[in-house]
Amino acid sequence: MAVGLVELPPGPNMAYLGLVAARHGRAAGLATVVGVTLGLALYLLATVVGLAGIAARAPWLFQAVRLAGVGYLLWLALGAWRGSPDIAPTPADERRSYGGFAAQGFLANVLNPKAAVFYLALLPSFTTPAAGGTTPQVLVLGAIHLGVSLVVHLGIVALAGSAALAPPKGGAYEKLMRAVFAGA
Repeated sequence: MAVGLVELPPGPNMAYLGLVAARHGRAAGLATVVGVTLGLALYLLATVVGLAGIAARAPWLFQAVRLAGVGYLLWLALGAWRGSPDIAPTPADERRSYGGFAAQGFLANVLNPKAAVFYLALLPSFTTPAAGGTTPQVLVLGAIHLGVSLVVHLGIVALAGSAALAPPKGGAYEKLMRAVFAGA
């Protein structure tokens, strides 16, 4: 239930994945999903090695991650706002490798405050130390979350990638896509 509450409400990952897939196609969207998933896996690893306890004892650390995430999202929004009025890729976009899309997805998710809160604060609260240690429990719960998020993110890429394959004629579509994905 908690995984659904974390994954289903629209957030930065959904907006970013939708924009990438609509603008650059499904393959670029899939590469971005790889990066986003690796970002979640990094938070899972951080939780396993005990960074949740460090974050609880040093709230300034969590605030720093949160502010960095807000700054990065603002930077992405500014880039989308400054972009051309249509959604077609620019020559610079076409030169970007799939590794570049994955790296940007990774960075976007590592700086996503919602992911940080889920892994560093919420996930450990669902473990029971008396049940044989928390590490296996965190790994199982984290794997469940990774699986659910992967399904949700792949669905977003599939839908938004379909929009990129056959856009209707006219500029209204591009403006709608920019408002929905870049403005979110």
